This record gives sequence, structure tokens and C-alpha cells, in this order.
Amino acid sequence: MQAEVQKKYENLLEQLRGYGSVAVAFSGGVDSALLLYAAREALGKEQVLAVTVLTPSYPAHEAKDAARLLQQLQVPHIEVGVDQLAVPGFAENGPERCYYCKLALFETVQEMAALHHCAYVADGANVDDEGDYRPGMKATAELGIQSPFRQVGLTKDELRQLSQEFGLFTWNKPSYACLASRIPYGEPITATKLQMIEAAEQALLDLGFAEMRVRYHGGLARIEVPQVAIERIAQPELRQKVVAALKAAGFTYISLDLEGFRSGSMNDALTAK
Repeated sequence: MQAEVQKKYENLLEQLRGYGSVAVAFSGGVDSALLLYAAREALGKEQVLAVTVLTPSYPAHEAKDAARLLQQLQVPHIEVGVDQLAVPGFAENGPERCYYCKLALFETVQEMAALHHCAYVADGANVDDEGDYRPGMKATAELGIQSPFRQVGLTKDELRQLSQEFGLFTWNKPSYACLASRIPYGEPITATKLQMIEAAEQALLDLGFAEMRVRYHGGLARIEVPQVAIERIAQPELRQKVVAALKAAGFTYISLDLEGFRSGSMNDALTAK
């Protein structure tokens, strides 16, 4: 491990020890997995609570990864459901959608933290999250949610390095944002649309595309895979399987984005405006 990364991790443990007890917003992704591991190392598992908020936009495969990691870490865990579609400002899908959603989700995590006598709530936001359009970070700031990775200057690549060092299987896991991020701003979010997107992306995962997105454009699915995978997905036999699976998910037309995978591509429309 690089000395600079080691120093940041030591600072992270010191930060976490200062909390006394903490509830970690836990999704099963790279960031929250490492945060949960570090919190357990700093405080002991008796002073740590993992809180997973179950929503219509939370993919089932993420829940499976979360369960697998919890089995490894043996940290107390609770799940709580939130109907995002009932959150004012979410289903309308304006540019501030993520703000309203995060506000509702983290208020729920705070309630769970209070019930279990945790002094703080922490999330896995890192330094790299500061460079994109993320209105949800405004909500966590307003609620006083701690972001210890940001506070000690850890980047996404460094989180992956540390996760690999500590034997966490999530170290090379692709990032999977909320399923609602696949729907263009201004297009209302419904349970049916989220289910279509999840079914389509699960099909691509099953076909071996770990890093991908299926963007919803009415009856048209726009597939994003890394540029190095475009030639593979376009091979006739595999292409036919993809088309069949996505039509079974409810889409009428299937397209492939020639720019390839890029996180947050729906924000391009905001930049253009």
C-alpha cells in the first residue's frame, strides 16, 4: 500500500473513532463496503450499525452483494423500506430529483440511528463525487451526514486499492447508480419503468457485461457498454440474445450508444441547456 494512502486510511480510522458510534448508509457498493469495514475496525462491531434503505430504484443484485459482505463482516444490520415514488419531487424527475430522494432516504437512516443510539450517520461519498452534478450531496450536508472519505481526501481509486488490500470482494465492482438515473430529466418515474430498466440491466449482467447502463427513452432502450465491449455486443449471436432479453423486459426498440459507457450521461442534457 502506498504511504500516502496508508496515511489517509489512518486518518480515516481516527476520524471514525471520534464518532464513538456510527450508522453507515450501506448499499453494498465499493464505497459503503469499505466504510463499513473501516468503521468496524475503528469502533468494533458493537458500535456500528449498517442501514440499508430498500427502494424501487435499488437493484436486487446490489442487495445480494450487500448480504454477502455482511456475512463477511458480521456487523449489525437493518433494512428499512422507503417508497421513493411517494416522495414529493422525486417521481416528477426534475434536475433536483436526487436532492429530494437523498433527503428522504437519509432522514430514514437518521431515524434508525437514533433508535439504535448511534451518535452519527455516515455515507461513502468520496473526493471524486465532488466533480459531478450531485444535488444529493446538498441534502446530506443539510442533514449533517458525515462523509469521512471526503474529509480525509480519499479518492475512488484509493478506495478500491484499500478494499483489495483488506480482501473485500467489492474492490473491483463497477459502480451502479440509482435506477432512476437511467430516465431523462422531465420524464416521470414510475414503478413499471424502473422494473423494465432493472430487468434489462440484469439481462446484460447475466450475459457478462459487468459495466453498463440501459437508458430509458420511452419504448427505446439505449445501451451503454465500455467502448472496448461495443464490438463484442454487436456480434450477431450475442446481439440477438440482447435484443430478445430487452424486448422481454418491455422495450420495443433496442439501440447501442456508440459513445460507449459513461457515468452520469443523462446530465449531458443539463450541460447542453
